[in-house]
Amino acid sequence: MSGEAFAFLHAMIGERPVEIAAVFLGVANITLLVRRSIWNYPFGIVMVSLYAWIFYGAKLYSDALLQIFFFVVQVYGWAHWLSRRDAEGLVIVERISKRAAVLSALTALTGTAALGGVMATWTDASFPFWDAAIAVLSVIAQILLARRILENWALWVAVDILAIGLYWTKGLYPTAVLYLVFLVIAAIGYFNWRRAYARGEAVT
Repeated sequence: MSGEAFAFLHAMIGERPVEIAAVFLGVANITLLVRRSIWNYPFGIVMVSLYAWIFYGAKLYSDALLQIFFFVVQVYGWAHWLSRRDAEGLVIVERISKRAAVLSALTALTGTAALGGVMATWTDASFPFWDAAIAVLSVIAQILLARRILENWALWVAVDILAIGLYWTKGLYPTAVLYLVFLVIAAIGYFNWRRAYARGEAVT
């Protein structure tokens, strides 16, 4: 291995076993989500717990707070999916209403402005509005996911694009690569769920 390649790998991995563990848990979580498996939730719960600590250390406070919210919604989503299955244990994909779509868009704009403003004024947060946009969009996407709404995947695509740039800029290289994987899988997830919805299929 050349010196340049070794240096790159060291920069990517370094002494970050917690971040590497969170990356693998994240891949397992989203892969199971695309497959519409309810067993995504145990992986997701552990992943967000690790990332709360990682993002706090990187002074990405909006993202750190977001992981606490994710923990709660992961538990809610697990219970919701369990309680919405048919006799065969399957869950049905739904579409967002026009009213909910408009409300989500307004929430994204106002939430990003408010959270970014707070972080910029009262903390030493890095890239407060960029970080806030990721946090707010992620909140909306996670709620839609817990409610089994198809459009959650479109929001995750937007989140992933924003996150890749921010985490790479902050030197969180394994996490940036993870979100690149998330971007690809989110696109696959959208088309997978859309086909299931169009066919009226239940999902596990």
